[in-house]
Amino acid sequence: MSVLARVQEGLEDKTEIGFLARLLGASPRRVCGAYLWGGVGRGKSMLMDLFHATLAIEDKRRVHFHAFMQEVHQRIRAEREKEVGDPIAPVAAALARDARCLAFDEMVVNNSADAMIMSRLFRALICKEGVTVVTTSNRPPEGLYQDGLNRELFLPFIDLLARELSVTRLDGPTDYRLERIGGLDTWHTPIGPEATATVREAFFRLTDFNPEDAAHVPSAELDVSSLEGHEGGAGGRTLHVPKSLKGVAVFSFKRLCGEARGAPDYLAIARAYHTVFIVGIPVMSPEMRNEAARFVTLIDTLYEHRVKLFATAAAEPDELYPAGDGAFEFQRTVSRLQEMQSAQYMALGHGQPH
Repeated sequence: MSVLARVQEGLEDKTEIGFLARLLGASPRRVCGAYLWGGVGRGKSMLMDLFHATLAIEDKRRVHFHAFMQEVHQRIRAEREKEVGDPIAPVAAALARDARCLAFDEMVVNNSADAMIMSRLFRALICKEGVTVVTTSNRPPEGLYQDGLNRELFLPFIDLLARELSVTRLDGPTDYRLERIGGLDTWHTPIGPEATATVREAFFRLTDFNPEDAAHVPSAELDVSSLEGHEGGAGGRTLHVPKSLKGVAVFSFKRLCGEARGAPDYLAIARAYHTVFIVGIPVMSPEMRNEAARFVTLIDTLYEHRVKLFATAAAEPDELYPAGDGAFEFQRTVSRLQEMQSAQYMALGHGQPH
């Protein structure tokens, strides 16, 4: 029996014991959840879709992990306004009233604000409230919040996952997401409606999001403070991600390179997303040497973390910065941009070395 089939059977318990428990109003027995992890495109989201769609209970919920944590923080703030003590317990109880099974897509921890509450929150959800958690991730539990600020405070959450969820690796040889974007180029020039339409199609193929609902693609706030050695959270510096879904992010060139940004911003992006779309890359004049230097740092960081890149640009890579301070060094970026379009590079896993 597969791990998800076991979870489903436990949640749908139709035995005499399960029936009597429900009849007498007793809490259903706690069912061990599942943690499915593996490289991008290995079918984790598809399995989660099937599990949730066929799970024959009403009190179930499927939600992207980032959106869930945003909701949790909102609920915590509301509880703190009541000044009634630790807000974690009532928040967990409220979440449990609505869902006996929580199914998450793409569990990833990018900021210290999430990391500091996750152990207590999920211990309350799983151990006290009896919620069954099923989640996917690109990383094993011990790889979550890697090198994060005060990571030692996050370690109890990793122990909780190992103890309460069946951890299963899905890492077959086929990247199904690459098959979805087969035939689509990654670099599109010139900038215009045709290029925009093509990268838009690639985004929706990669994320399974309904194109007709494009206006509601979620955004995100990516913590940068922890990579600068400062506390994250409400007072920490964050980077707004205009479109953020299933490990895929969309940015404009102006947001990433036209503003004062540095290596921590780009490192946060490269760790959080396996695929990045950059739209509106211009031909840079000598007066845009600062933008060109930031672009070099950005591409170096994405390349080193094997992030897949889709772009709309005013020109091919070798024509983006033909003259100006650093134009000679820019040729290495040109070479990397060309390599990042290759099938060999696209087949690499996120963070996987050549």
